[in-house]
Amino acid sequence: MKQNLFTIKRSLLTGAFFAIMSVAFVSCGGGGGSTSGSDSANNNASADDALIGAGSSFDNPLFSKQFAEYNKVGGLKVNYQSVGSGAGISQLTNKTVDFGASDAPMNGKQDSALTAPAIHIPITAGAVVLSYNLPEVKDTLMLSPEVLANIFLGTITKWNDPKIAAINKGVKLPATSIVIAHRSDGSGTSNIFTTYLSKVSADWNTKVGKGSSVNWPVGLGGKGNEGVAGLIKQTPGAIGYIELAYAIQNQMAYAKVQNKAGNFITPSIASVTAAANVQIPADSKISLTNTEATDGYPISGFSWVIIYKEQKYNSRTQERATSLLKLLSWMIHDGQQFSGALNYAPLSPAAVSVGDAILKSATYDGKAILQ
Repeated sequence: MKQNLFTIKRSLLTGAFFAIMSVAFVSCGGGGGSTSGSDSANNNASADDALIGAGSSFDNPLFSKQFAEYNKVGGLKVNYQSVGSGAGISQLTNKTVDFGASDAPMNGKQDSALTAPAIHIPITAGAVVLSYNLPEVKDTLMLSPEVLANIFLGTITKWNDPKIAAINKGVKLPATSIVIAHRSDGSGTSNIFTTYLSKVSADWNTKVGKGSSVNWPVGLGGKGNEGVAGLIKQTPGAIGYIELAYAIQNQMAYAKVQNKAGNFITPSIASVTAAANVQIPADSKISLTNTEATDGYPISGFSWVIIYKEQKYNSRTQERATSLLKLLSWMIHDGQQFSGALNYAPLSPAAVSVGDAILKSATYDGKAILQ
């Protein structure tokens, strides 16, 4: 019992550390540091030689690369705060950033808080993986929808539970207690994961539901994908949901998940691409979870950059608006070449086409910015 208390206390301290460290700043083109929050955004947003964005930590590894590469070809600096989708939407709502990034499209309540319409540009697709810390288990664990929901509901509490053992035959599972790691901030990654659980588990849908922020039945909270990855890595017996790139970069184990067709799927570029092979609506807002594709990974999702459709606000110049639209167009075209190496699925031609149409709808003083 003392050891368990020590482990939990250590995890909480670790979570606090990673929460502090999880505000990542990307300054492409070098030079200087940054502080996060609206004060920094207001200071930076006035200069036309740099754009500022905030939101999804799911996107952060890809954005870091894309913004650095765009600076080489376009000479534009992009300062990005990896503060979570909810915070990104909040900063966009307050007009303290040029763009927000989110792994969940804005909902009705968020839309109503805006003073003008916003548009969503699909920017990438990726996998939310179930990473776990079980050093003694050398085999890749397999998880079914039922088992996964019961783990996060807190009804399966030990790693050697018969329900886990039944789908991992031949694997010697320890009697270690399961420690849940989840997001503490408003998160599009949480929205992808809880939307999936709500689709596959009636109990989860009734007791917890879906959203960027939910009342978790059990577990420890970490801020950002970075914070949750830190909790998992530092806590024996932990399991949590993070973006695939974080698991790979940190050399963390992650599970195969059974999809709707009954196949246990390894999260990968190919399996996310299969899940994303769907018709994209004109507003680009679509969920990829619990895909019908037989080889698709079931906890996949699009991520979006969100901007105001009318770009003339807060004394913004036309030059600044044009720089933003050109950046976003590059990201969904040339910028996609950097996706695969970072374990994101490049946008499909259909998604790019929808993105192009959405970008062309953006205006400055009522006139289209991109022709």
